[in-house]
Amino acid sequence: MKKLILCLVCTFFLILVQFGDTSPAFADYFQEKALRLDLYQTGDAQTEIITLQRLTIEPKWSESRKLIDPFGYGRYMLKLFTADSDNLIYSRGFDCIFGEYRTTDPALRGVMRTFARSMRIPLPRQAARLSIERRDRQNQLHQVFSTVIDPHDYHLQTEIASDGKVFEIMLNGDPREKVDLLFIAEGYTVEDEEKFKSDCHRFTDALFNIEPYKSRRESFNIRGLFQASAERGMDEPRQGKYRNTLLDASFNAFDLDRYLLSEAGHRLRRVASRAPYDTLVILVNSSRYGGGGIYNDYCITTVDHDRSLEVFLHELGHSFGGLADEYYTSEVSYNEFYPPGVEPLEPNITALLDPGRVKWAEFLSPGIQVPTEYGKEERDRLQAEKRLNQKKKEEETKKAASDAAKKRIEDRYQKIDRRLAAKLESLARKYRSLEDKVGVFEGAGYAAKGLYRPMMHCLMISHPKNEFCLVCRQAIAAMIDYYAGSQKKP
Repeated sequence: MKKLILCLVCTFFLILVQFGDTSPAFADYFQEKALRLDLYQTGDAQTEIITLQRLTIEPKWSESRKLIDPFGYGRYMLKLFTADSDNLIYSRGFDCIFGEYRTTDPALRGVMRTFARSMRIPLPRQAARLSIERRDRQNQLHQVFSTVIDPHDYHLQTEIASDGKVFEIMLNGDPREKVDLLFIAEGYTVEDEEKFKSDCHRFTDALFNIEPYKSRRESFNIRGLFQASAERGMDEPRQGKYRNTLLDASFNAFDLDRYLLSEAGHRLRRVASRAPYDTLVILVNSSRYGGGGIYNDYCITTVDHDRSLEVFLHELGHSFGGLADEYYTSEVSYNEFYPPGVEPLEPNITALLDPGRVKWAEFLSPGIQVPTEYGKEERDRLQAEKRLNQKKKEEETKKAASDAAKKRIEDRYQKIDRRLAAKLESLARKYRSLEDKVGVFEGAGYAAKGLYRPMMHCLMISHPKNEFCLVCRQAIAAMIDYYAGSQKKP
């Protein structure tokens, strides 16, 4: 089993070697058009049924000509084979909202739900067999859906969205040779069009202010797509607020207060068909904190919170870069998102099944300890004490009979907080020399034990300067090069 697991682990610096050598020639198998698949996924933790609602031909295929996925990210893999010889001619890894739902409590209790998911493939010249495969708990792929696509079938639709305004933010070349990022407006009314344009420019500036995007600015085309919503904002179920918006974005995804998603997968891709895109970013006209990101689908964030730009960069790390969350203390709705004893697929976390073969071995700082001690146990204990004291203070304050009593409670807990803050600062000084080192730091992927990240700080966990760690930078750079073809180093 260990050999099987280790076979799944590859250092992504080898990815660039694979880019041009194994893919079939695009013109031999595909037309210069895209085919959009509108799918439904229905099921629970044990069952999944995928059905095809419609196929729509779009006028341009603007994505990469590198047809075979070199990364292996995502719980699912879409594959396209020649119908006559069963040769693999196209593949893409992806994630989906249903894949996350399968790990939640309702799904484990057998509650069936249906989610809409759209995907695009290049339009084949001849009949081709499409297969969708899902990974099991050992990350092995198994087919869950298959159909034959006939590009000459008159049932294929050709209608694309007629609404929406597309405007250019930054263009650097042919969409086929660039990463095309498309911002889509959600919860912006007719009166908010100029605000949306301003928000797109603000988020674009934030993107190219950090590495590896900063060094690869010329590899991108950036556009915005504005289509007005009837009302501002998004749904907030816990507050009983529901708004009429273009993409029905909503907080409380999987009953997690800060998790913001849109389940209007078919509508999203139909709206997006107005412009070339490789990756989609939904900007939600709200000052509330939150967002979400689904690999090879979309990322979504509100725009007017103090941390909205940070959320955008983090969620784009999921949706575009294929990165995992590195935090382990925040509330989540998942159960064993990463099964014990199985190496995660994402490039920035590891189960460290073989300490002698670290996933990011080429980036390890010389002489670094594996795993790397950084005062985690003491840090976690102090943070837990802080949270407990905050809870106690709130409970005591509610019971206080007078303002004077409340003031005494506040003063007492301020002293405790200062004491804990001093201990945390002392601990931080002790391990400060490790902050710029690449090692193997325990605590990642929603797990305090058994999963590890490359550096102490990163945008995928938290970073005082809003920067990605070295390993995440290299992973994102590899993805940029996959779509844009550049070999420039960050």
